[in-house]
Amino acid sequence: MLKTCCENVRKNVPLVHNITNYVTVNDVANVLLACGGSPIMSDEPEDVVDITAICSALNINIGTLHKTSIEAMLKAGKKSNELGHPVLLDPVGAGASALRTNTAVELMKELKLTVIRGNISEIKTLALGSGTTKGVDADVADKVTDETLDDSIRFVKNFAKESGSIVAVTGAIDLVSDGEKCYVIRNGRPEMGQITGTGCQLSGMMTAFVAANPDNQLEAAAAAVCMMGLAGEIGWSRMVEGDGNSTYRNRIIDAIYNMTGEILEKGAKYEVR
Repeated sequence: MLKTCCENVRKNVPLVHNITNYVTVNDVANVLLACGGSPIMSDEPEDVVDITAICSALNINIGTLHKTSIEAMLKAGKKSNELGHPVLLDPVGAGASALRTNTAVELMKELKLTVIRGNISEIKTLALGSGTTKGVDADVADKVTDETLDDSIRFVKNFAKESGSIVAVTGAIDLVSDGEKCYVIRNGRPEMGQITGTGCQLSGMMTAFVAANPDNQLEAAAAAVCMMGLAGEIGWSRMVEGDGNSTYRNRIIDAIYNMTGEILEKGAKYEVR
């Protein structure tokens, strides 16, 4: 299934509208091109409805919020919902400030989100802020490890069920759930954390994957996570003396560009719980 999800992106070339942060916008565009998608960026409120209308999906990233971009996110999201297009929310920094937290919660309440992707702390903040976390779930650890895995899976499944979205929690161990099944993914390298924006890149790529695989969106989201992690492994294996994090970023993008469905299927490390 992961192989098919990957091949469908390259076959269908989904056009993804990204309202993303200006720190990583170029890398998000390049990763989308590398995986077989096509990027377009616009966060002007008077522009986003028209742009969204010609796209296949919408990727919303709140990493560098301002008042006009929040307006644009809501307008674009509602247009995507009207058209039945997938919408992904990346709640970057939710919990770090009231503006970020309140904006992410508002987007959750106002829009039908296909996928919510973030780290465990961001996802936990959203669950608490939207009132969907109860009892033991509120105490889930802020790091997914083998010791906290069972509780984390339970939390992610519950939040996915309550929110009606696929929830993707990324970290040392990645979890992707639709409320019923949960993919536990172990691809990746710790050095990926030394590059700004690997999470933002993944959100853009994941949006393309769910757009290109409308009948298998959970598997598509999991495939994107596996692909990003595997690209991190392949990219790291090609580092030589004198290379640094800038080179590593490029090697990851190159690994995605050259990845086939067969390579992904063979290199993916996951179980379904």
